[in-house]
Amino acid sequence: MSTATTHPRNERMLTVDQLTACIASGETDTVILAFTDMQGRLQGKLIQAQFFLDTVLQHGTEGCNYLLAVDTDMNTVDGYDITSWDKGYGDMVFETDLETIRRLPYRPGSVMIQCDLLTTAGEAVAVSPRTMLRAQVDKAAALGWKAVAGTELEFMVYNTSYEDAWNGNYNNLVPANQYNVDYSILGSSRVEPLLRTIRNMMWAAGMTVESAKGECNLGQHEIAFKYDEVMTTADNHSVYKTGAKDIAQQAGQSITFMAKPNPREGSSCHIHMSLRSLADEIVFWDSAAGKRTPLYEHFIAGVLTTMSEFTLFYAPNINSYKRFVEGSFAPTAVAWGQDNRSCAVRLIGQGASARMENRLPGGDVNPYLALSAMLAGGLYGIEHELELEPESVGNAYTSNAPRVPSTLHQARDAFANSQVAAEVFGADVVKHYVHYADAEIAAFDAAVTDWELRRGFERL
Repeated sequence: MSTATTHPRNERMLTVDQLTACIASGETDTVILAFTDMQGRLQGKLIQAQFFLDTVLQHGTEGCNYLLAVDTDMNTVDGYDITSWDKGYGDMVFETDLETIRRLPYRPGSVMIQCDLLTTAGEAVAVSPRTMLRAQVDKAAALGWKAVAGTELEFMVYNTSYEDAWNGNYNNLVPANQYNVDYSILGSSRVEPLLRTIRNMMWAAGMTVESAKGECNLGQHEIAFKYDEVMTTADNHSVYKTGAKDIAQQAGQSITFMAKPNPREGSSCHIHMSLRSLADEIVFWDSAAGKRTPLYEHFIAGVLTTMSEFTLFYAPNINSYKRFVEGSFAPTAVAWGQDNRSCAVRLIGQGASARMENRLPGGDVNPYLALSAMLAGGLYGIEHELELEPESVGNAYTSNAPRVPSTLHQARDAFANSQVAAEVFGADVVKHYVHYADAEIAAFDAAVTDWELRRGFERL
């Protein structure tokens, strides 16, 4: 385990020396080592702080490799190549990324460090979401670019605790707002005690908060963070999502990032992305000509060309596909437009602000998978010099553009049969995540839903 000098991402995050001082003073008594699993959740261990310094910092720690082979209920799923009963469910090594040491002020005495996953032989676990994003970051760097991105994550706030929601079978939840509060200052103020706490706690945890605003659904809100390099954005997204739930729970409330928890508007996670040179120079905009560069157009074309095949990484759950409704501000057409919110890809800005917005992902997305898919698609477009199709003008919902996959099953098949996916991610990754989709589909197909009971218990 390397303890070489590292530089934190900003002054609010910690060096190893600063962490050591915090532990010595008694400010920090717990070090959380966390990684993001297939479902986008933080998993890991809470380690006594002095033990971390004395042992784990030098020698590392491990966790069972079944953590990348379970369903949402944490049930082990047969059929994954990386682990099984036949293979004995062995360990993975948690490799600490010492650039990510951050205080968690909503967890007194706690610091979190995010981790990469290695095999016990010291090799990167290829199907780990963070490994997958790192592979695309390294590929971009080899070509002379870095990717910067921002994720706009929407969520619903309820004045019902998680325990009461569970015990009530998620019926009669009380939304924090009773009407559409999109951009409403009054509507936001009703939830401001919670939103303010989240914003301030995330700032103290090393994130740069931009703003908060209300959204359309009852109790729906969004907190936005500053555009950053893609790995930083994915790491921050994961900490924020878990932290927001933690803070809501402490207030006796609950937050859900489900894509579509009720029949009204779903929760999106629009992803903004652009490339820059390794020296941070603009490469998507020709300032002299006042227009997009060919590089930018190839990138957009690549994202569009791969969008249906990579939808599994943008919409990873059965519920994800309930968002894709015409006229809902969630896309149904694989098309691009200039500042056109009816398209799956919306182009925004000029000069340094020129970027593309991928409107396909929902609030349930795994940021590492979505960012790696978007970056891989864009790089594929550049490498193959794909031509950008004509702009979709007007209402893309009623256009003749190709449609977004409408079910997890369709997305699964598109990913499984994608030659591009096998090329850019590798056959092992494709097989692993196809099996993930198969397990989700099988679980849903076996479930008896409330809809079926209400529809058929008496009347059929």
